[in-house]
Amino acid sequence: MFDIAYAATTSGTASGAGMGSTIMMIVLMIAIFYFLMIRPENKRKKQAEEMRSALKKGDWLTTIGGVYGRVVAITDRTVVIETSEDRVRVEFLKSAIGQVGTLDQQAAAQQRPAKKDKKAAEEKVEEKPAETETESDKTDAQ
Repeated sequence: MFDIAYAATTSGTASGAGMGSTIMMIVLMIAIFYFLMIRPENKRKKQAEEMRSALKKGDWLTTIGGVYGRVVAITDRTVVIETSEDRVRVEFLKSAIGQVGTLDQQAAAQQRPAKKDKKAAEEKVEEKPAETETESDKTDAQ
């Protein structure tokens, strides 16, 4: 009977310590979630908003739907672009703008490796190929 009461008091202290570590793990998971998912997304949104607010007449752009053209008019919410030499004009919301710049500039921006890719490329260059065995090494081994 006393053994049961003693076991109950020991498990109470162990669960208290376990509760603190559980809360600590949850806080750690939330911090990791914030730095890996929420913060980078907010940075991307901010960059896109800056790009859209910096638009001016004459800029070339591509919409998220793939329409390419030159900006001819801008309002607070919309952009009118001219899509061809026939002077076809189409009005889009600013939120529909995907990239700004000529097609060549956009292609060059996509081909530029990111910072992590540059480091990986440098590491690949520094790697030496494995040395092959010479004939004298083969005869020595036999």
